Amino acid sequence: MELTRLRNTSIIAHIDHGKSTLADRMLEICGAVDPREMRSQYLDSMDIERERGITIKLQSVRLEWGDSVINLIDTPGHVDFGYEVSRSLAACEGVILVVDAAQGIEAQTLANCYLAIENDLEIVAVLNKIDLPAADPDRYAAEIEQVLGIPTSEIIQVSAKTGEGIAELMDAVVSRTPPPVGDRDAPLQALVYDSHFDQYRGVVSSIRVMNGRLRSDDTVRFMQAGAIHDVDEVGVRSPDLVAVDELGPGEVGYLIAGVKDVGEARSGETITTSRNGSDEPLDGYREPQPMVFSGLYPIDGDEFSDLRDALEKLRLNDSSFTYEPETSGALGFGFRCGFLGLLHMEIVRERLEREFDLSLITTAPSVEYLVTAVDGERQAIDNPCDLPPGGDIQTIEEPWLLAVILAPADFTGTLMELCQERRGEMESLTYLSPERVELKYHLPLAEVVLDFFDQLKSRTQGYASLDYEPEEYRASDLVRVDILLHGEPVDAFSMIVHRDASYSYGRRMAAKLRELIPRQQFEVPIQAAIGGRIIARETVRAFRKDVTEKLYGGDITRKRKLLEKQKEGKRKMKSIGRVDVPQEAFISVLRLDD
Repeated sequence: MELTRLRNTSIIAHIDHGKSTLADRMLEICGAVDPREMRSQYLDSMDIERERGITIKLQSVRLEWGDSVINLIDTPGHVDFGYEVSRSLAACEGVILVVDAAQGIEAQTLANCYLAIENDLEIVAVLNKIDLPAADPDRYAAEIEQVLGIPTSEIIQVSAKTGEGIAELMDAVVSRTPPPVGDRDAPLQALVYDSHFDQYRGVVSSIRVMNGRLRSDDTVRFMQAGAIHDVDEVGVRSPDLVAVDELGPGEVGYLIAGVKDVGEARSGETITTSRNGSDEPLDGYREPQPMVFSGLYPIDGDEFSDLRDALEKLRLNDSSFTYEPETSGALGFGFRCGFLGLLHMEIVRERLEREFDLSLITTAPSVEYLVTAVDGERQAIDNPCDLPPGGDIQTIEEPWLLAVILAPADFTGTLMELCQERRGEMESLTYLSPERVELKYHLPLAEVVLDFFDQLKSRTQGYASLDYEPEEYRASDLVRVDILLHGEPVDAFSMIVHRDASYSYGRRMAAKLRELIPRQQFEVPIQAAIGGRIIARETVRAFRKDVTEKLYGGDITRKRKLLEKQKEGKRKMKSIGRVDVPQEAFISVLRLDD
């Protein structure tokens, strides 16, 4: 295909600004989908995406508009899946930047726009949802011009719901987005920007050919993984898979080569031919790094092998999470998993429960700490139970990030208060307009992963938006708080917290467990401890059985004899008794909402 006919572009935006709906209208206007088969969020393939109304996996489609062919990629908007956006931009020459005409610029709008500028891409700005009663397109067009420097005259106003302005947008994509460049006769270089696993055909990789040609009878080499495979099929999505004989430079399509492990075809991988191939991989290969770690345990211990099989299958579709076996004295056998963020963790857990019919307990999320021992040895720790005793530790370093918060100016005070509570350090405060403010804070990741986003939304009536990026590790005064039941530590409840917050965390956990643990035949102390020092205590009172009920009158010594016997029995039971914590208590205490 002639390069001058091709246009490669991505749709980028903040969450819920209408990317997938806009893609639906573009599919309709180009006639890519039969009207009888059309549905909302057509490109989103998972049930969980439609139910939540969010995009989790990016999707691509080839559209024809006039004499031009547009390769369109619909990307996720949530900060957890930012790496998918960065990979898709490497396959494009331009982006469609969507902004809600009723909400204006949000945190992810800025983050994605800066990503596009870094990749030197042409930006076509779009104000969506102009049909809403609350829409104020002129005001937000001026805001885009002021903040992003895109002239108001170049901003296209559309309604993805009604279809208004979509034809004008298609014309703008063709006229403003530069065609791709590439050498047809050079050695093959193709970029993998996404992969998923099909149980019948193996790994299906979404690719962009940079140089050379990829034919259906080639033998290809995955340069970073070092794996060699025969090509089974190459083709394009329009939006169904359509096989072709070859893909030339600048073209976007898919590759099926009998690969059984998504890990061999990660995002950012370079593909070349096994003979006379390229020696240089393409720039930008970066494995997604887990930021949040949590334990996954089956409620029924017999389901451990089912959980292992389910994780193996799920990882074939999502190579961005990690897992390894671990054992907990309280919860039994399970897996320590690493996720890109809290939403990613929630989605993985929900998919395991829904697609594989499992009942799971998720331990409290934690982050990865760098611990330097007294002898100078450094190790990374993502499980509080692995933290060495306090006397063996020289320093503990925790990850920090730069958070960008956009919100109405009325909430500036309450947002500053929230960030200060979470040990934040302000970098800047900028008024984007008289009504909107941008706050930049350095924050510890551990303070963000639990409930920071919920607090942010509740304190700003849902108007604030958050974007963050990892920065560095810093030494902090951190301690491990253990929860002891009847003198025995319960590893599932251990947490690494800042020393200033350790007392309130211990009090809160002890009080909560006192409500959840059923009364035993003996008194059960619940204690929170740092090392050997108890910082909080609650007590579950013992049952008192009326052993004198059968007596009717008579000498008082008969009653005392029975009561003394009962007291002795309780003392003996207390010394050998074991506290059983019901599963409901673990689920309630470790629930993410709390």
